[in-house]
Amino acid sequence: MKPRMNFYQAAPDTIKALSALETQIQSTGLEKSLIELVKIRASQINGCAFCINMHTEDARKRGETEQRIYLLSAWRESPLYTDRERAALAWTESVTLIADTHAPDDVYEQVRKHFSEEETVNLTMLIATINAWNRLAISFRAIHPVKVKASVA
Repeated sequence: MKPRMNFYQAAPDTIKALSALETQIQSTGLEKSLIELVKIRASQINGCAFCINMHTEDARKRGETEQRIYLLSAWRESPLYTDRERAALAWTESVTLIADTHAPDDVYEQVRKHFSEEETVNLTMLIATINAWNRLAISFRAIHPVKVKASVA
């Protein structure tokens, strides 16, 4: 696979605006671990290798466990996630797949049990933002860094 373009260079002011939104979301008070789980899950749904790679690394740096990262795509079947995280992950899936789901009332009601109105807006903007990054990275074929495995003697 070959990158189509460097979208950072092609439209720096537009990317700067998206980056500013990213910075704002980081300062909303949403838990850093929750932010990374949402970013990873949306990126998994969208199939964005670049963002999955980036956000699994970021999650590890913030103390997330390998087990929770590995099981994220099966969060419904795992006891490792809190009720608040489960509500956020369900909302992430619903909003990421909005054309199919139309953000159903039952999922919204679960989110509202665990998030204030302000937090719900911030969570939804987080989901919208990672979806925007996914669409840029996939559309322009951004390639994640490749680590060369050390040879075994």
